[in-house]
Amino acid sequence: MFGLFRESIFAHFFGSSFAADAFRAALRIPNVLQNLFGEGVLSASFIPVYAKLTAEGDRDEAGRVAGAVFSLLALVTSILVLVGVLATPYLIEAIAPGFHGERRRLAIQLVRIVFPGVGLLVLSAWCLGILNSHRKFFLSYAAPIVWNISMIVALLAFGWRSSVSYLAVYVSWALVIGSALQFLVQLPTVLKLAPTLRFAFAKTNENVRTVIRNFIPAFLSRGVVQISGFVDAFLASFLPEGSLAELTYGQTLYLLPVSLFGMSISVAELPAMSSALGSEQEIAATLRQRLLSSTSRIWFFVIPSAVAFFALGDVIAAAIYQSGR
Repeated sequence: MFGLFRESIFAHFFGSSFAADAFRAALRIPNVLQNLFGEGVLSASFIPVYAKLTAEGDRDEAGRVAGAVFSLLALVTSILVLVGVLATPYLIEAIAPGFHGERRRLAIQLVRIVFPGVGLLVLSAWCLGILNSHRKFFLSYAAPIVWNISMIVALLAFGWRSSVSYLAVYVSWALVIGSALQFLVQLPTVLKLAPTLRFAFAKTNENVRTVIRNFIPAFLSRGVVQISGFVDAFLASFLPEGSLAELTYGQTLYLLPVSLFGMSISVAELPAMSSALGSEQEIAATLRQRLLSSTSRIWFFVIPSAVAFFALGDVIAAAIYQSGR
């Protein structure tokens, strides 16, 4: 909900300006890192292995696996951030070829600012995986509030007296600061929960190999989803000023039920499913029961949300976005 509040304030100050377009395009490029290496992919590859080891009481091996995954993530993310910063003009040309003049220049500047921040969000997703495996759901999903507050403070502090170009730069730096804070807020609890962490590239470890094997199909499936986001930005860049911003405002609303209900329930269920112990039949029965229960809860919330958006979509959009610019 803090994210929705942030979006409402963002729309108030940026509206459908060229700076809003530039900021939205700038976020789509480095966000690939978060989507391909962050929460969703780690949930599918790392959490099942780590949660199983923790449930079995093998804390030393769980610490070795977690440390190896962090080391690999940090290395790969650092390299990709560096390459992304250096290749930013070419990335903008590929993703938003319709941007010209000030809109293109600002987008390039913003991408170079936010790339390191998104890299930190990938490491934050690693913390989230460990916290969720230990059933510490409050901290793992309260931490992003710090990220949102950082940008909200920048918007409120500079929005009244800055041009939209300068405001976009300030908000981008706030994003980086918020990313660092989100990671640091979680880290002490992670180190307390996993005191046997060993930060090393233990690629020969069989459990680490399992994480990498699980990572590849999840990585590829998320990559296909990213193509849709790039196509949106590509086409919107040729449309009148503000089109990409307006498209993103709409996407934020229709994805809200997924974020509120689908993700929250799935995040709570995955560690429990991964740590199920017993015979094959017992594990299958446990998984079946939890899957049916979680699916029913998701439908219970999502169907009324869909009906509300269909019947009152214009009213909801106006209530959230129709102010300021």
